[in-house]
Amino acid sequence: MMQGPPHGGAAATGDFLERSALNARVYADRIRTITASIANKVSYPQTPLGNDLRLVSQLIASNLPTRVYYVKLGGFDTHADQLQRHPRLLEELSGGLAAFIEDLKLMGNLSRTTVMTFSEFGRRVHENGSGTDHGEAAPMFLAGGAIKPGFHGKFPSLAASNLHRGDIPFTTDFRSIYATLLKQWLGADDAKILGGKFGMVDVFAKKNA
Repeated sequence: MMQGPPHGGAAATGDFLERSALNARVYADRIRTITASIANKVSYPQTPLGNDLRLVSQLIASNLPTRVYYVKLGGFDTHADQLQRHPRLLEELSGGLAAFIEDLKLMGNLSRTTVMTFSEFGRRVHENGSGTDHGEAAPMFLAGGAIKPGFHGKFPSLAASNLHRGDIPFTTDFRSIYATLLKQWLGADDAKILGGKFGMVDVFAKKNA
């Protein structure tokens, strides 16, 4: 988290920006040192996501105090040409994650890492041309040495009678997943962070907190 500049006018703002720039250079130098000294154990796909995950694996292996890393894969807003684009996106996602999980395992870091995927929207059941519009529900994937394998939640139905305004209705509030990871894995105050209490989801075979 980056704090805003302190009160005190232009001089204070200049000092804040100078310190921020210095910190950025220090962090960049440290990351370069880490990538030069820690070798990944597997080959990653030559994709932007694969490159990002390879770096995260190195940073985790370096025992930095950072507890949460975030990478992204865009392009899922497939209103058109979905039949061609969606498989390629899923291949990039699965290839990057498979390499990342195997790398964590070989480096001895899988048991202390939980991976979660999330998206801002799901997809509708019916096409609108050559793609699908935004839907109400979407899958989330969890992986790691502490995660119980298998399907969690209620399996969705595509029957027209079970749809909600043409969408698959969600059966698990995504905030319950966030609350579970915050409380049971990170040991954080989930209610304070999320602005309310949400039920836990039984996804951990073992918990950090």
